[in-house]
Amino acid sequence: MRERETTRVLIVDDQAMVREGFAFVLGAQPGIDIIGTAVNGLDALDKVDELRPDVVLMDVRMPEMDGLQATADIIAMTQETKILILTTYDLDEYVYQALCAGASGFLLKDTSASQLADGIRTVAAGEALLTPSATRRLISEFTRISYALGAHASAPGTPVMRDLAELTEREREVLVLIAQGYSNTEIAAALCVTESTVKTHVSKVLVKLGLRDRTQAAIFAYENGVVVVGDTVNTPAEAVRADVKAIPPRGPRTVSRWPY
Repeated sequence: MRERETTRVLIVDDQAMVREGFAFVLGAQPGIDIIGTAVNGLDALDKVDELRPDVVLMDVRMPEMDGLQATADIIAMTQETKILILTTYDLDEYVYQALCAGASGFLLKDTSASQLADGIRTVAAGEALLTPSATRRLISEFTRISYALGAHASAPGTPVMRDLAELTEREREVLVLIAQGYSNTEIAAALCVTESTVKTHVSKVLVKLGLRDRTQAAIFAYENGVVVVGDTVNTPAEAVRADVKAIPPRGPRTVSRWPY
């Protein structure tokens, strides 16, 4: 099937000026079609059901239904629509929970029009973790907080995580680099393979672990000890291989608990 030439976008925000501003600047970007706006999460559910957008730009804090609950409900409604969270703060706890609920990534509201358009195209194409350094910091921080508080209740729709032993050594290397915030291009350079090969490995990782996208893969990696919070990869290929070899194959399967 030929890919759609334009990305159909729904903007969700409780402030009229924000909705209108984003609609105006994004409407001028090539390949972006603003098909509607919504004033809160409840309105967003109706609009998604009616319009079936490719991407929803979702505000977090809204009356009646916030972006967190709306994200979970939209993901339960359809796997085709991607959610891109827009927030004022790059360490908003609700953003982390939205990623756990199935959002494909997040951007700050002060992002430029061209960067926002690029982010929308990236999410529509199935990629995630749009701002690697900020997202990596957010995931690390709230994974730490979640475990400190013992908040391990399952989120609605949480997939059953399969044993890490199902991954090949190369697939584990790719999972580690995804969690570190590396793009496909950077992973290819780190592991000295082609970008198409990386895409194949990423797809296999998602299928074997029962994950929806790269964001869930990164969170899974942190929560299941594949990447330790606070770790950094200075020499990607060598460090990743060392980390992977240190991960013992698991026996009985376990279910990952997503903080909520």
